[in-house]
Amino acid sequence: MYLEPNYAAFGPHFGKPGYADMTRSSTRRILLFSGAGFLLLLIIIVVLILSFDFNRLKPYINQRVSEATGRVFEIRGDLRLDWRRVQDEDGWHAWIPWPRPSAQDVMMSNPDWSKTGPQMITLKKAAVSFNPWPLLTKKLVLHELDVDGLAVNLERTTDGKNNWTFKQNEQEKDASSAWTYELGKVVLRNSTLRYLDPNIKLDLKANAQTIDDADPKGYGLQFTAGGTYHGAPISGSGKTGGILSLKDKDTVFPVQGDLHIGKNAISVDGSVTQPTAVTAIDLKLALSGSSMSNLYPLTGVLLPDTPPYATKGRLIGHLNANGSDWTYEKFTGTVGKSDLSGTLEYKVQKPRPLLRGALVSNQLRLEDLAPTVKADSNAEKKKNRDEGAKAVQPADKALPVEQFSTEHWGALDADIKFTGRKIVRDEALPIDDLFTELHMKDKVLTLTPLNFGVAGGNLTSNVSLDGRADKIQAQIKTAARGLKVKQLFPTLETMQASIGEVNADASLSGSGNSIAAMMASSNGELKAAVTEGTVSKFILEAAGLNIPNAVFSKLFGDKQVQMNCMANDFDIKNGLMQTKYFVLDTTDAVVTINGTINLSTEVMDLDVRPKTKGLRIISLRTPLYVRGTFKNPDIGLHKGAIAAKTAGAIALGSMAPLAAIIPLINPGRTEEVDCKRLLADYREKPQAPPPGKKKPD
Repeated sequence: MYLEPNYAAFGPHFGKPGYADMTRSSTRRILLFSGAGFLLLLIIIVVLILSFDFNRLKPYINQRVSEATGRVFEIRGDLRLDWRRVQDEDGWHAWIPWPRPSAQDVMMSNPDWSKTGPQMITLKKAAVSFNPWPLLTKKLVLHELDVDGLAVNLERTTDGKNNWTFKQNEQEKDASSAWTYELGKVVLRNSTLRYLDPNIKLDLKANAQTIDDADPKGYGLQFTAGGTYHGAPISGSGKTGGILSLKDKDTVFPVQGDLHIGKNAISVDGSVTQPTAVTAIDLKLALSGSSMSNLYPLTGVLLPDTPPYATKGRLIGHLNANGSDWTYEKFTGTVGKSDLSGTLEYKVQKPRPLLRGALVSNQLRLEDLAPTVKADSNAEKKKNRDEGAKAVQPADKALPVEQFSTEHWGALDADIKFTGRKIVRDEALPIDDLFTELHMKDKVLTLTPLNFGVAGGNLTSNVSLDGRADKIQAQIKTAARGLKVKQLFPTLETMQASIGEVNADASLSGSGNSIAAMMASSNGELKAAVTEGTVSKFILEAAGLNIPNAVFSKLFGDKQVQMNCMANDFDIKNGLMQTKYFVLDTTDAVVTINGTINLSTEVMDLDVRPKTKGLRIISLRTPLYVRGTFKNPDIGLHKGAIAAKTAGAIALGSMAPLAAIIPLINPGRTEEVDCKRLLADYREKPQAPPPGKKKPD
């Protein structure tokens, strides 16, 4: 079936001449009116925007932000919208102005528990310009953020709370957003930051502002800092990379600064990789201060008391989820007047961090070691005298009384090797070098071994200091091997021709928090022996007061006397050293020593009794005594024996002049010394009871 089209439906003019032109004209009119309407609408919108008072939006914005954060947020000053062309845009985009909203006098409150004040953030003025076109693709492109007078107070509490975590942070943590953003430039002017953290006892205050000129090293921010750390004042200044470099996870963030924290000066110059979640640090680090022990609050690393120090080296840090490793690599420096170099590694681990490494001193002054054993150096003594300060060490005490503090011994474990290649010391001290391995584990400090090169031989010790109790429990085992007799007395001319070697062993235990206290409570044994040597005859003659021979030896030369043996054994109970025996046997004489040395009172009471093996005429040979204290010894003659001999000579001389010499003749009868037995006894190692326990009778 065929249907006839209804052309009338297209209008009365359809199909007639001029119909197409008329249609095109109508379309143009429609488009023209539509374009004019859209332009008019756009103009109206622009006029409304330009004339709109954006301050009317402040209540809405304040309410929405306050509800979202759970804090009081308020724009107190002017809120406005300006339009600016961006000069670095190309083409027609450069002619389109970009919106630049700005706000003045902005604040956000702190939580009620905060101690940094009522406001977490205050802002004098902030303005941001952004590209409106990317908004159509859900991308916010911020061209420039200009901030003036920003003050931020950040705070952490002892129970882990902080004031920068807001109410909805946790809810939004896993929420994904289709929006992205890009930040072009940040300008900070007159900005301040305060960070308060009682967990690490830090109260830091810093002023920061953007560096206007482009820096060739990439620095974009400069700062000054102040405050306190563990009660010590902080001051300093420095530069870091720009804020924009924080957004790039692969960026190398430059850091340079000089800080003073308490008595320590710190200088850094280097870089941080991925600063928003630090993974690597590489810095040139210089440290200096009055004592390395002052670094503990700063680093958490327990170091001994030292004279003033200064070091510089390379600090390398690697951080990950399981902990971190820090290396102070190939550093050099000085401690007092001694040099120091080496590498230290600090590893964060459970249950305690570990400090390990190796240190070397090519020129080690013995005086610079004094503070590590709580002994005053000569410089410290002079300083105390000059300043009128009361000395910790009593004038009449030789053993150091200053207390060791074990409070921080449990802060870390340690494995440190230390080598002192050459010891600079007083001429009378025959110490040449030093090597030790220091170990700290669970508040137990050990030096295994502690080796000294002494008088051409070695003094090897194993020391254990257990700091887990209120009083340090101390144990020491010492062995001296091959000490040369003449080198033991380097300043005594008459000993320089002597030969022979000293070997000794000691085992001691004690308790206390100072060297003096440990020795005062010590128990144990001390043994020593010398074999197959010679000793100065003058020393023996002078000790025996054989005056003519002593004078002769001094005038016409000394000779060496063959030493058969020398051996001693001291028994030590509760700090009192008692001689079991002390015998020196030579071809000419036997010298015995008996008595006590009190390590608690530092008082000596020894008798020295020389006996000749040959006939001596005109000899005042008589016992000597060694008394007094360690600081003020009193060495002299037993006057009673001399008086008896002198009185006898005078009495006999009154009857017959030749008889006067009879009391002065020494017939030289003495018992033989069993050197073999003494040396065999020496070879039985000395023993000591556990610390805190008395030695059995």
